[in-house]
Amino acid sequence: MNLDELKKLKEKAQRQVALREGNKKYRVVFSMGTSGIAAGAREIMTAMLDEIDKRGIENVEVAVTGEIGLVDAEPVIRIEDRSGEKVTYANVNADAARKIVAEHLQKGKVVDGLAVGKTKEAERTK
Repeated sequence: MNLDELKKLKEKAQRQVALREGNKKYRVVFSMGTSGIAAGAREIMTAMLDEIDKRGIENVEVAVTGEIGLVDAEPVIRIEDRSGEKVTYANVNADAARKIVAEHLQKGKVVDGLAVGKTKEAERTK
């Protein structure tokens, strides 16, 4: 590995760390409980992070959690936006993860056929 390759690897790692920080438009939560990991959640997360990086999307924050409660539908990904809307995607494979990035995270469109739930938090009153 030469110096240029190391610099590119470092830049990619820094971009991926930045995905875990900040107040972004979207927050992508990966279910990483035992059943999620067994179903391939780590590989799905890697595919999604690579696609986010490839497309240069910067308004996304990434997080992991334990079981979301859909054990039979793992791997599960929940996308939350600033307005409080939450969309859950189930049985996600690498191709589906890339499609979610292209449609939901880049264009703001829920991917019909992959989404299994959608909720909006109640408006809070003072």
